[in-house]
Amino acid sequence: MPPSTSKPTRIAVLADSDTRWKWGALTAARIAPGPSMEAASLDDAQVAPEMNGFLLRGRATPTARQLAEVGVRADSLREVSAVEFLRAMAEESYDLVVLALVGGGVQAMLHGLKRVWEGRTDRPVVVTGYVGVVYEKLADGLLLRHGADLVLANSRQDAERFRAVYEGVGADASSVTEVALPFLGGAPYEGEHDPYSVVFAVQPSVPDNRRDRVYLLDRLIQHARLHPEREVLLKLRSRPGEHTTHIEELPYQKLVQRLQPPANFRLVYGNMGEVLDRTDLLVTISSTAALESLHRRIPTVVLTDLGVREVLGNHHFVGSGCLASWDQLDAGHRPVPDEDWVARQGVAAVGPPSGGGSYEAAFDAARERIAKLLDRPGGLPPLTPYYTPATAPGYLPGILARHHLGPDGSVLPGAPSADKAPGPVRQMVRRAARGAYRHGVQRVAPAIRRMGEL
Repeated sequence: MPPSTSKPTRIAVLADSDTRWKWGALTAARIAPGPSMEAASLDDAQVAPEMNGFLLRGRATPTARQLAEVGVRADSLREVSAVEFLRAMAEESYDLVVLALVGGGVQAMLHGLKRVWEGRTDRPVVVTGYVGVVYEKLADGLLLRHGADLVLANSRQDAERFRAVYEGVGADASSVTEVALPFLGGAPYEGEHDPYSVVFAVQPSVPDNRRDRVYLLDRLIQHARLHPEREVLLKLRSRPGEHTTHIEELPYQKLVQRLQPPANFRLVYGNMGEVLDRTDLLVTISSTAALESLHRRIPTVVLTDLGVREVLGNHHFVGSGCLASWDQLDAGHRPVPDEDWVARQGVAAVGPPSGGGSYEAAFDAARERIAKLLDRPGGLPPLTPYYTPATAPGYLPGILARHHLGPDGSVLPGAPSADKAPGPVRQMVRRAARGAYRHGVQRVAPAIRRMGEL
């Protein structure tokens, strides 16, 4: 079903957190064949892609505030279970489906979609990928994503790694398609602001212990005291009670309550791009925000204070020229990124703006490939994940069962929401359960660990 000027490309994006919704929706807008959403809306609203969002119900389902902060427009948006999503895919017609999920969720949906589209040749093109830097579980995450028509790699380096993993296990690597992170952009850095602004971009799960988090807060506050003429901002991902892609057991906004920061130190929320608009120095452990900052040529530091370790993810930035410590920053150090390293990460070249550059063309290959698949004579073949009951009989069934699917991708008997939409009472129970889970993660679990240390 190729897109035409008279019929909009219909897109379905399934996401399980605010960050993945942002990645999935922005990626879909960039890779949809035909005019971009922005360009089409200016000329002819009829040809603008139609974005339909599905939020997978779970611990990290984004709140209304988180969705508003992401700022991605959708023509429709609803919360669903895996079974409800599969039913929608069986009953509704789409051109493109983007799976913005954790690896196990992608694998379950691939098998479920294969089942519901059995016998169909006019199925949508299925796309998946990663939200940001891939620094852990490379083989595991990639093989769980295998089977999609396109597995997006956010850089040349990732594309090479992805293909090597697939080829190394004898899986088809033709799905790997190089793109870039879809949320890069914004005005390039043109010089210091008044006041000079230092932003520390936190991560929900790195570091994962109180000692290291308090240390980072202490150093950030110390930097604010050493430089009273600077504005020092702690950029937070979520408010207490909200969850993001990763669980945050020790929110910084709670830890900072016990400290006494100076007047030039404050907490900020909101869209990362808007914060970067007034940033003179971006500091982080290993956040994807570093790549956003580098793209805009903002001085960027990846901290070494806690070591350069795989568990922190900052090992990914070896060779970037951005590694530095708080001692160096306190003394006035300004990093200079390595141009070759930056180019391999799918980030715009450093230096003066190039007036368009390679980033704008980074999604062309994916867009062209999707258009060809949609126009393929005879339609598309069935989805063929690497994992099957024959190749991974001790692993795959458990992954599928977590989403109430059997080994063949069919819905298990008695699966929640398999036959009808949840009523008001069930919705209330789900909201209460989600709140209890978040309370347990952020309050009860840390308390139990503290008691165990006595």
